[in-house]
Amino acid sequence: MTERISIGQLYPNAVSPASTRRTPVQQPISTSGSGNPTFQKLLQEQFVRFSHHAEVRLKERGIQLKPEQLDSLSKAIDKVAAKGAKDALMVLGGNALIVNVPNRTVVTALDGNAMNEHVFTKIDSAIIIS
Repeated sequence: MTERISIGQLYPNAVSPASTRRTPVQQPISTSGSGNPTFQKLLQEQFVRFSHHAEVRLKERGIQLKPEQLDSLSKAIDKVAAKGAKDALMVLGGNALIVNVPNRTVVTALDGNAMNEHVFTKIDSAIIIS
């Protein structure tokens, strides 16, 4: 009973050891025939998205953002992204929004009452949007 069993014998579809794995090649941004980024990619880079959690919080707390506020929020995301921010607290019209900057996604939202004595964690920057 001194036979050795290799991983391949037990799990024929198992992944090879980490040292021999190839790292996936990152695909370039898809472009249209003219070499320009696709329209959908441009839209994703310019607009702000809201996570399901953030949408629920906005409804629960009666927060409604106007188009001008969304535009200001988008510009603020651009500013903090230029500084290398990853997760930012953004204060907009008496409301606080936590934004995942690389994904341009609002993660959660708080109104003025919920912000009272609230500790914000896991953020690396803050901006007050006027």
